[in-house]
Amino acid sequence: MNAAERDLRLEMLNSLLTTPHRKLEDVAELHQLMVELDPIFYGHLGVWYSKNGDVRDHKEVFVGHLLTSPLTAHREAGFVMLQEFPPYQVGRVVDFMKQHRGKVPRSSRTAVTQYLRDREKNARFFDRAALRNRSAMKHLYASLHIKPSDRADAVLFKNKPPQDSLAYILKQLAKSPNPAEQAALIVEHNIPYPIAIGAVQQLTPTVLVALINSMSAQEVINNLKSLQARGAMDHPDVKALIEGKLQQAQTSDRVSAYKARVAADAANLDADTTAQLEQITNEQVKKRGKISKPTGLLVDKSGSMNSAIDLGKRLAAMISGISEAELYVYAFDTMPYPVTAQGSELSDWERAFDGIKAGGGTSIGCALEAMRRKKQVVDQIILVTDEGENGHPHFADVYQTYSREFAVMPNVIIVRVGSFSNWVETQLKQKQVPVETFTFAGDYYSLPNLVPLLSRPSRLDLLMEIMDTPLPVRQNK
Repeated sequence: MNAAERDLRLEMLNSLLTTPHRKLEDVAELHQLMVELDPIFYGHLGVWYSKNGDVRDHKEVFVGHLLTSPLTAHREAGFVMLQEFPPYQVGRVVDFMKQHRGKVPRSSRTAVTQYLRDREKNARFFDRAALRNRSAMKHLYASLHIKPSDRADAVLFKNKPPQDSLAYILKQLAKSPNPAEQAALIVEHNIPYPIAIGAVQQLTPTVLVALINSMSAQEVINNLKSLQARGAMDHPDVKALIEGKLQQAQTSDRVSAYKARVAADAANLDADTTAQLEQITNEQVKKRGKISKPTGLLVDKSGSMNSAIDLGKRLAAMISGISEAELYVYAFDTMPYPVTAQGSELSDWERAFDGIKAGGGTSIGCALEAMRRKKQVVDQIILVTDEGENGHPHFADVYQTYSREFAVMPNVIIVRVGSFSNWVETQLKQKQVPVETFTFAGDYYSLPNLVPLLSRPSRLDLLMEIMDTPLPVRQNK
């Protein structure tokens, strides 16, 4: 493996820490380079990420490239993976192929046709897809010139849904002035919250109960702010129902790890509900793996490093929740500030960081020097910094002393924030120190993508795990 190939793999993994927010062109170029230079690794990475990743944008870009790959195994894998997407994501994959790959190959059109035909075969399956993703379904038929079935034509294009369809029931829901009747229709037909909310005339507690009962745990999390604005948290019975859904979210396999935490930030919720959301995040992150290596987390608090402090709190909460070994946390400017929390919740670490304010110069080495003097031995060190080190002792120099004294060579992971440089990385590489860099340019949805790196014994173990992930094969051709 030459240096260029190794750096490209690291850069690809680094990109998974970004959240493009539907600006797929922000990551498309790197995906394109990877699929050209190391297509075998890229294929396995795409499948691995579909199982272990959180950011939908990356999953879509992976499938778009696999479907248009010259390798048959890639196209087969993309075909299978596309079938698992909801319609709006399939539509985005099609648009991505048109815009960034310059084509929708015949095999990809066949994959979308198969996707639509599978839904047409089952009226209930089709109705629910059409109800939730009406515009996306229409886009798939129209943009690829796929002839819809009679039912699809009536529901999507002629607006004359048959009486046994969910689209017809939705019309009845909108016409009904009776909350009890509305609730009965919602419960009987499991009408999704985002759809029903636009149809009902008045959100009574009866209707709210019916809506929440029909929601998945993830849907409750996604719509907490909306539910609160509509008074759901003011009714004890309704709130208890919401809390029950949040309890289910802790063990659900279909809940995004950090969406609960983001929901808590977005809505002005009471302390108990916020604590529940934090617990969901902790339990979901734990599924990604356990950290068995002693870890040092060093957080830059020098001038303009407010973003590093905020990220440091969240990393400390995430790591402490899944760590089976010692975790040593320091904030630093030109002197170290040990940080200790009385628990592993984000609220615990926010209290622990209380009083840590951005300001001063930067000596990353001072925090490691404190660890050396206290004989705090670790196998990996995470630096949250812009690498603008301008004070002594320098991290690379202290690292060599630390390494000799304790006969260890900890992996160094630099999580870059702000307007970063590569100063520390360069100094470490000159001394042959194992160092990897990640640019935190997205938001907290992508943060759990660090867990596989931190929880595996080494980067090689992670790469081997990715390469051991088999590509799915289409069963019926």
